[in-house]
Amino acid sequence: MTCSRGKASPDSHTKLRLFADAAGRCQNPGCNQPLFVDAGHKNIHIAEMAHVFAAADDGPRANAELTEAERGRYDNLILLCPTCHTIIDKAPDEYPDVVILWWKQQHGQRIAELFGAVEYSSRIQAREAIEPALAENRLVFEKYGPDNDYRYDPESELAATWQAKMLATILPNNRKIMSVLQVNRRHLNDDEKLTAARFQQHIADLEARHILGEPSAVAERFPPGMAQIFMDSR
Repeated sequence: MTCSRGKASPDSHTKLRLFADAAGRCQNPGCNQPLFVDAGHKNIHIAEMAHVFAAADDGPRANAELTEAERGRYDNLILLCPTCHTIIDKAPDEYPDVVILWWKQQHGQRIAELFGAVEYSSRIQAREAIEPALAENRLVFEKYGPDNDYRYDPESELAATWQAKMLATILPNNRKIMSVLQVNRRHLNDDEKLTAARFQQHIADLEARHILGEPSAVAERFPPGMAQIFMDSR
């Protein structure tokens, strides 16, 4: 998911935003291919950042009126699989900017629907909405997480699998959980609101580490209160 185009390259915040919006899938709604795939015993990412208007004046869908900085902004980028990226750049007349931006919009709407970001009438319904994602993340952490013995060997195959599971499963699940918490904030008590705030910071720190490779010395850990959030009645 790298892009070396000088000032036309996205900054760290833009990369995180693109990753979050894509939720691990190609943003072409006609493709929707997973951007993390198994290759033998490894799981690799194949995501590519594509420019709507080319990074260079001689590229596909070039717009000479845009500055380099404008070409690297979020609004001018989309996350695609290698095949879709190649197709839109080799046939730019068939894939003008309006089509690519429509892809991005449609994908965003679909992900919002899948994430179940709706307001529920009760705490128990909100809990039921986030429980599968919480449970899946817990299972992945217990099986592949850094508390396993491979922490003494960061080059091990299990360490690579943990990184892949983080990108393909845990981070998208975290976004889904956070969206439910935000929309159903009225159901949270004061302690849970603090837990939700810590969880949001935990998400930001995880994404900075695992997407951008920028670990923080004071990263927020997973808040223990998340295990019981929405569980008891008020």
